[in-house]
Amino acid sequence: MAVDTKAARDRARTAAQAAAAARSNPYVQRFIEDPELRDNVRAAFDAARSAYGRMSNGKGPAKALTDDRKLQRDLRDAADSLKQAAQKLQGRKPKRKKHRLRRLLLLGVIGFGVAMFVNEDLRNSVLDKIFGAEEEFEYTSTTTVEAVSS
Repeated sequence: MAVDTKAARDRARTAAQAAAAARSNPYVQRFIEDPELRDNVRAAFDAARSAYGRMSNGKGPAKALTDDRKLQRDLRDAADSLKQAAQKLQGRKPKRKKHRLRRLLLLGVIGFGVAMFVNEDLRNSVLDKIFGAEEEFEYTSTTTVEAVSS
């Protein structure tokens, strides 16, 4: 099918230029080559579509946002998927939480365990605090030994 008008030729040329620019774009190339990135974008799109459907049910967006738990979950899922897709597209690894307080607590527990193992005085004082002080036990017999004479 031949292009017969100047406007049609211009549109075809513009479309060809756009296709060439898209092929040379590294983000588009990564999107084409990476199935995980495509899955993240698809999941974000599906969650956003579901959220839009729940939001446009006639209640009004403010009421739907505050009352509808499924809508909130859909929006959270869409945001998480978009965040993962953006990180994947930029080539970054997802950030891990550092859990500094948890590490400090674990280090304290390990240090306390080692101190209890090494120091007998500390071990005795901790046992005294937990179970109470040991009482000195002194045994005195109430019976007397009589000499048997035979």
